Amino acid sequence: MSKIISLSLSPNTQRDDISLAFNIIFSPLKWKEGKEIKELENTFKNKFSFKNAFSFNSGRSSLIAILNSMKISRGDEIIVQAFTCNAAVNPIISVGAKPVFVDINDALNIDSKKIKEKITAKTKAVMIQHTFGYPAQIDEIKKICEDNNIYLIEDCAHALGAKYKDRYCGSFGDASFFSFGRDKVISSVYGGMVVVNNDKLTYEVIAFKEKIEQPSSLWILQQLLHPVLMNMFVLPLYGSIIGKALLAGFLNLSILSKAVTKQENVGVLPNYFPKRMPNGLATLALNQIKKIDIMNGHREEIAELYRQSLERNDRFKIVFKKDDNIKPVFLKFPVLVYDQKRAIERMRENNIYLNDGWMESVVAPPKTSLDKVCYFVGSCPRAEKIVKAIVSLPTHVNISRYDAEKIIKCLIG
Repeated sequence: MSKIISLSLSPNTQRDDISLAFNIIFSPLKWKEGKEIKELENTFKNKFSFKNAFSFNSGRSSLIAILNSMKISRGDEIIVQAFTCNAAVNPIISVGAKPVFVDINDALNIDSKKIKEKITAKTKAVMIQHTFGYPAQIDEIKKICEDNNIYLIEDCAHALGAKYKDRYCGSFGDASFFSFGRDKVISSVYGGMVVVNNDKLTYEVIAFKEKIEQPSSLWILQQLLHPVLMNMFVLPLYGSIIGKALLAGFLNLSILSKAVTKQENVGVLPNYFPKRMPNGLATLALNQIKKIDIMNGHREEIAELYRQSLERNDRFKIVFKKDDNIKPVFLKFPVLVYDQKRAIERMRENNIYLNDGWMESVVAPPKTSLDKVCYFVGSCPRAEKIVKAIVSLPTHVNISRYDAEKIIKCLIG
């Protein structure tokens, strides 16, 4: 059986991560509390020159902490972009506020020119997403927020290590949040971080973190099992029906957690958000953050290989343009194709799995009920067009140059 190439099945996990997770499983006294939580926060803060860093069990919990600090509640509006994930929208709904969607530009980020027309007396913040690690139009959007006396939130879930004008993404907004989800820049299966740049909000984030609880031991165990079971059992067999059946079984029996639950597809957050960052997952994140420069360097190298191989082929459109002001991290390398469905099928025939859920629907995953997350079909036509043409190519640390060349060959056909 040939090697499985995947975009989102535990992409960052290496041998040391698997061994670490295995060892933590047998140290349950270190699952919830421990020194690694503070060590992760300090390492994160110092590594990226942030003013502070507050850990949570997910990007969702991190965003809820920010919304709470800004006193955002029922009746308020938050401007967000189309072409996003329901994990970025549901926290807004959970506090009673309404997400207001704005269309995207050619770089898959919120179109700054379309923000003003969506601002009302109820608008409390604009949330910009640095899609797949490519920084948004920060200067323009920050000025719009300042002129209208509204908060700027940076969604840096895809962008840990990305820079705009030589400053790290996350240092521009009033507050920013990061995700350490299973397919993010660094992965601890679940995990997140808040950075606060507006001093008035700092105490509120600290107070919120102190009043919420740790997730349950069962939930922590689910996450610790993920790198072990995925790499020892699922991925080696995923090219056959056995591997897919194993993954389905682990998920259906709640041995492993789902990245997005059925509840979230209809606008409802599970009860394990918001929670604190447990020590066991902080330990996994610490191990990953020590490798981030190597991993992001690898992503850049693979992305450049894709670019050089595809940019002169008129059957494909390269999404991310080179810009001296922008240093992306290339969480993924998106291209636009004429026949998305056929491209995905051709890849699957060669054991390459590229359907990451960011296709078909302007709010991922495709099973999201758009009306439940306040999206109105036809309101963001560019995003609706993009999701029918986009194919994202993997850049993660487990993609070798040989793998990338195989992907290119299959894509070109």
